[in-house]
Amino acid sequence: MKTTTLLYSFTTLCAFFGTYFFNLGAENIDQYLAVVCVVFIDGFFGVIAGTKMEGFRTNKAIRVLQTLVTWIFLLTGVLVIEKGFDGTFWLSETVVAPFILFQLISALKNAARAGLLKNELLTIILSKIDTHKINEKQDK
Repeated sequence: MKTTTLLYSFTTLCAFFGTYFFNLGAENIDQYLAVVCVVFIDGFFGVIAGTKMEGFRTNKAIRVLQTLVTWIFLLTGVLVIEKGFDGTFWLSETVVAPFILFQLISALKNAARAGLLKNELLTIILSKIDTHKINEKQDK
């Protein structure tokens, strides 16, 4: 009897957490997909660039998955905080948006190192990003 009660309690607890995180993921699927896509784009170009420069290294390719898991857990934690406290609706944009920007810049640099983008094009893109950042600081 006691074993059955413990089993039911454990199953109920697992179902609760599973449902909670499933709903959290379903409600914020765009944010999760943005993180996954940006990490994989950066990782894809990084692996190609690394293979051309020094050969394929498994530990560097696995680092893409480590980065992905880390940012998924961080995004999940931030979204749980947002859901729990009404005044923190801005938190995911503040924490995750800079990550997305830096990963995109890293993807551009890796694509240029891989030879998929001309360096002149990358220089133009990065200078426009720097100009935008300078103009943004002056506006404040």
